[in-house]
Amino acid sequence: MIPVGKTLAEKILSQKSGSDARAGDIVIANIDLVFMQDTTGPLTVKQFQSSGTSRLANPDKTYVFLDHAAPSPASSLSNDHIFLRDFAEQFGCYCSCVGDGVCHQLVAESLAKPGDVIVGADSHTVTAGALGAFATGMGSSDIAVAMTLGKTWLRVPESVRVLVTGRFPRGVYAKDLILYLIGLIGADGATYQALEFHGTTVNNMTISERLTIANMAVEAGAKVGLFAADEKTHKYLVGQGRGDYYQSLFPDADAVYHRTIKINAAKLEPMVSKPHTVDNTAKACDLKGTKIHQVFIGTCTNGRLDDLAIAANILRGKVAKPRLIVAPASRQVLMAAIKEGFITTLVETGAVILPPGCGACLGLHQGVLGNGEACLSTANRNFKGRMGNPESFIYLGSPATAAATALTGEITDPREVM
Repeated sequence: MIPVGKTLAEKILSQKSGSDARAGDIVIANIDLVFMQDTTGPLTVKQFQSSGTSRLANPDKTYVFLDHAAPSPASSLSNDHIFLRDFAEQFGCYCSCVGDGVCHQLVAESLAKPGDVIVGADSHTVTAGALGAFATGMGSSDIAVAMTLGKTWLRVPESVRVLVTGRFPRGVYAKDLILYLIGLIGADGATYQALEFHGTTVNNMTISERLTIANMAVEAGAKVGLFAADEKTHKYLVGQGRGDYYQSLFPDADAVYHRTIKINAAKLEPMVSKPHTVDNTAKACDLKGTKIHQVFIGTCTNGRLDDLAIAANILRGKVAKPRLIVAPASRQVLMAAIKEGFITTLVETGAVILPPGCGACLGLHQGVLGNGEACLSTANRNFKGRMGNPESFIYLGSPATAAATALTGEITDPREVM
């Protein structure tokens, strides 16, 4: 007998495909937003051009973001920006300005809404799942087809229910939860599945915290990371001037899940991913004494206002020992952080403030490490060479762990300094 209830992924893809979509089905879904950024964009546009088509299916739903090499550090990348701006002007789609911020943050602030299907030429497109959108990354060829047709084919993923209960202890945050989960199930533990987050802990999370978790779902191999669209979602959209786009979206009570993972948030501790894989996790306290040469706070994972607030509150009135680099995730975040005094606090601590964007995360510019150097970053990946030098080492942690580490010059459990 076919089950009646549906998961979030099944509900969204049923609506967007006009079918009774179930896990394992292949559907053709209408797309609400398709986007590219400046490292994947040139190839995407070239694939689009090679198809021989002369129009976008939906120019008003097609976006180009200049965020990874922003400002550009090389003439070749500047030429890519020219190429993308010219494409956007020719076909009538939107192109962001250098300094507007990271594509995933801008999508959350201004574009994504519950029930959307969003595809982007970037693996961390999954971030918008925090708002109840089926958001996933694809290769440049697939994005070119999506731009041309306004639809794409998808296999409906099996869903994994992640049930989180209890209150975070002092010094523990959403980043610690997702690092713990990835360490628990492994980097391929949810391959082409939908991680669907529930429980009292999740219900009490801010949208910023949910964005952090959804952003890193792909680091466990997931196709999407999904949250129900609840009153927290509604308030966030209202605050962004987009309240009319809200719709309540929950899975059915009798939805069928591939499996359920239960986590007691009250038992979590500050976590760190060690080089060179995200699932190589350890408790921050067990890495005490690990020398760190650079701390990076920012990225689409942890560059939002409350992340900067956490770091500023720990660092206020003190001086950072290693290099400290901070990159707000968007212009909106930067302006709010200036207004709240967080930027002043961080600069007084010794931080270098980068323009809103990806900054040091991908190793193009603005924070490339030297041989043998180690960085504690709030980013989502720590693969060898991720920050521009395969002879360096990247550790991942929360903004609190990053700030605590900035005070000591070695990996530090934030509870020691809070």
